[in-house]
Amino acid sequence: MNHLAASELILNKDGSIYHLNLLPEQIADTVILVGDQDRVGKITQYFDTVEHVVQKREFHTQTGTYKGKRISVLSTGIGTDNIDIVLNELDALVNIDFETRQIKEKKTSLTIVRVGTSGSIQADIPVDSIVVSKLGVGFDTVLHFYQSEQVQLQDFNQALEEHLDIYARNSKPYVVPSDEALAEKFMSPGVYEGFTGSNVGFYAPQGRVLRLPLKDGNLRDKIATFEFKGKRITNLEMETSAIFGLSKLLGHKALSLNAIIANRATGEFTKDGVKAVDETIRYCLEKLTEA
Repeated sequence: MNHLAASELILNKDGSIYHLNLLPEQIADTVILVGDQDRVGKITQYFDTVEHVVQKREFHTQTGTYKGKRISVLSTGIGTDNIDIVLNELDALVNIDFETRQIKEKKTSLTIVRVGTSGSIQADIPVDSIVVSKLGVGFDTVLHFYQSEQVQLQDFNQALEEHLDIYARNSKPYVVPSDEALAEKFMSPGVYEGFTGSNVGFYAPQGRVLRLPLKDGNLRDKIATFEFKGKRITNLEMETSAIFGLSKLLGHKALSLNAIIANRATGEFTKDGVKAVDETIRYCLEKLTEA
């Protein structure tokens, strides 16, 4: 086994992992990821106990128990670039020995569920609904820096590239599935099956215009009208694709739950985003603790 140099596996003076500031014993095998650090407490308010509270920069972690199940809740901040940090450091916490700086022979597989807000791009997926993402498509570049072809759905990639017709100058999209068993566990009447797009920004990359004109004014419509093998892109956000891709590569089980707070097709925005997010949080906790 290779010894990981101090410049590659960076540890703080107390032995914690560099960005997350966590020690291995402070993380559970089930992890809920949120973007907003203030959302961490909105989840752990339902916990029976909280044993660890750690924060560094935007990375806020609380670990405790809900109905006897040990769960960590961690804020990632916005974007797939932050997901690159979070997923690699979560994996290091369970699969690298910090004392010897060597990769463990026996690997731990984490269960990782993102709970976030998102905008629907299909008129029939209403505001205040929950989308369970079975597929994620990345319009970013994170996964292209890894040997990741084996976890990507290459036929979807090709179909998207041809449909969008924009990738002579942009990165190629990549499609990665969630964990199949985990997704099926979270599906139930009243929630929507999702194919979630992760963008590199909130405005132009998602087709929004304030003062700056778009390079491709038809991008949002192109994304919304894509259909392949009976699947269409349902909603847009900024993290899911990298969570799915890196989890697949590292051997973890991942899913994304989306509270739909906007409908880009109809122009609607939620009247009570707090309630929509809270309902998604409670749905997540109940599904995680179901037998």
